[in-house]
Amino acid sequence: MALDLERADAHLAAADPVMAALIESVGPLEPRPPRPGHFEALCRSIVYQQLSGRAAGAIFERFRALYGSDGFPAPADVLATPPETLRAAGLSRQKIASILSLAGHFASGELDDANLHRWPDEEVIAHLQRVRGIGRWTAEMFLIFQLQRPDVLPVNDLGINRAIMRRYGLPGMPKPAEVRAIGAPWRPFASAACLYLWRGEDTALPAG
Repeated sequence: MALDLERADAHLAAADPVMAALIESVGPLEPRPPRPGHFEALCRSIVYQQLSGRAAGAIFERFRALYGSDGFPAPADVLATPPETLRAAGLSRQKIASILSLAGHFASGELDDANLHRWPDEEVIAHLQRVRGIGRWTAEMFLIFQLQRPDVLPVNDLGINRAIMRRYGLPGMPKPAEVRAIGAPWRPFASAACLYLWRGEDTALPAG
């Protein structure tokens, strides 16, 4: 089920007065569209890990330019690319290993767009975590921004935890159990709550 922002806003405002005030203060959300393909979205996520947006964007464009102007490369094309060519595009050895691992999972059929759409959230996370360099947080961002799943709560996201601490008057950063307890009323629209928390803190969102 994709995120329905109208229903999400109504639910969050009725269920949580703090969230109601946040929605009122930051205004309606305008979610960005997903990337054309899931392989592209995940490659982009890997490239952007631990880099500033401008630097990562330049590397990603050089990586994509290796394959011409006919759209994003297929996993098999990436697997056939010499590592030194990928390195020349600006990718680190660790990110090359991660992208090749991802391409291998797609080329073998272990990952594909149809299954990623069909699998429940936790199954998507479990499959993505088998790829080198993809952890739970990256998988959760994929669920929120690419698959637009409605009820994802990344309990270890620094931006969300900082926003919760400030908005809910906590003395320190919340632990995962506390994030889950505070977020319980947001269900089944935790993803929208996270988007509002990020926006309220003017947090730079993961690359999409």
